Amino acid sequence: MTTPLPGRQGTGTPAGACDLHDPSTPRPDASQARDTSPAPDTSPAPDAPGAPDPRRWLVLAIASAAQFLAVLDLLAVTIAFPEIGRDFAPAPASALSWVLNGYTIVLAALLVPAGRIADEAGRRRCFLIGMVLFGLASAACGAAPTLTLLIAARVVQGVAAAVLIPTSLSLALPAFPPHERATAVGAWTAVSAVAAGSGPVIGGLLAASDWRLIFLINVPVVLLAVGAGVRLLPRSVRGERHALDLPGTGLVLVCIGAWVTACVQAPEWGFAGPATLAVLAVGVVAGALGVRHVRRAAEPVVDPALFRTPGFTAATLGLLSYFVAYSAMTLGASLLFTDVWHYSVRTAGLALAPWPVTVLVVSALSGRLVAAIGARTTSVIGGLSFVAAALWWLVLADDGSAGTHYAAHFLPGLILAGLGTGLYQPVMFAATGLLPSHRLSLGSGVLMVSRQFGTALGVAVLIAVTGGQQSPGTGGLRGGWLIAAVTAAAAVAAALTLRPAGGRDGGEDGGEDG
Repeated sequence: MTTPLPGRQGTGTPAGACDLHDPSTPRPDASQARDTSPAPDTSPAPDAPGAPDPRRWLVLAIASAAQFLAVLDLLAVTIAFPEIGRDFAPAPASALSWVLNGYTIVLAALLVPAGRIADEAGRRRCFLIGMVLFGLASAACGAAPTLTLLIAARVVQGVAAAVLIPTSLSLALPAFPPHERATAVGAWTAVSAVAAGSGPVIGGLLAASDWRLIFLINVPVVLLAVGAGVRLLPRSVRGERHALDLPGTGLVLVCIGAWVTACVQAPEWGFAGPATLAVLAVGVVAGALGVRHVRRAAEPVVDPALFRTPGFTAATLGLLSYFVAYSAMTLGASLLFTDVWHYSVRTAGLALAPWPVTVLVVSALSGRLVAAIGARTTSVIGGLSFVAAALWWLVLADDGSAGTHYAAHFLPGLILAGLGTGLYQPVMFAATGLLPSHRLSLGSGVLMVSRQFGTALGVAVLIAVTGGQQSPGTGGLRGGWLIAAVTAAAAVAAALTLRPAGGRDGGEDGGEDG
């Protein structure tokens, strides 16, 4: 059974991800007619015919800056662990791991509640508060005199990032007319991918001087973004205020927090260890109770209507599967470079660079491709490219000479992975634009949870497959790439359920019934 991805019928407007309806305009189906949720934003629609917001690219730049910082700080710090450990010696590895885990777990757990609050309290207001908090937490990380205070500041950074990430896309997307939205999401996705790919490189360069610069460099960027945001970010009329769904929020926090904690701690606790299984059980119980709660509550923290929006469920599951593959492949490539081919950390980061560079180029063209061949076809091609990248490494990557084998045996896989990232992610993240305007941040938060949980799960799976060895060799890495190929294929299956309302996945007239 396929899930329709709405297109505008009878207008000649391109269908697919670049043909997202104006979120501030009520949808004409029956379920929307019965919608009793809060009134949507009533700010002037920036995508009204002939009146695109002239500030839209500046708004996107500000939103993308927040996304870049949040993703960069998730990854750049990992390369600085040896330097941090020396500064705070004697610091056990288990304690150092919480410099990363504290940020990761809090970020994932708070994305959905933060998105819900932003939709009701005002996305612009929450975005600016999140930026200020992120800057203050970054300064505290850079000045932390003890490891305990560094971890505490990282937790605050995670809280701020949980506010920034869902509001960044939901602030930018309504500023674009429908035919530009896939291009806008492509640019936003490219920034995220470049931040992920360049994290080890930037972190290594800064840590070579002082690891504290990884955090302190955020402060001037935050100041610029806040100053520009106050002047340029669109104001919106807040929806009707409602009491926070405290039981539902608590269950979401426990469920997501437990699942992500189990994933990131399993290598230390043991994949079948009592602590891992106990935390997973808590997550499962909280998840079951959460589903029961949101189906019965009058105003739940997660509106079940989100998953009745055509294409949104497919995007949620597709991104979850995709990011399991993405993180397993990224970590696998890093381990091959550093532990098998014995590259330095800096050289390994540069060796990965063709991936984000390819993403940057392809994402800029993804909107045109969606307009030409449709959202479903574009995302399927992207997913299949990712499958091909994993299979390429599975078959060809070996323990041979690094200089000989990188160009012929590994580089093509990096380019295929970049092609897949640049085509798949924009279409799936564009599903946020299918939602009513008063649910944009919440929907974005749900999709980001898929990303964070998939990322944590992919790393845990790769570590489990390699047996947690420091130098697993290509034999263990091939197991991870095989799993990446399977989960990328699951992402393709999710993409196949997308289609425009008219039943066609074509170009300019793809949304018409003919």
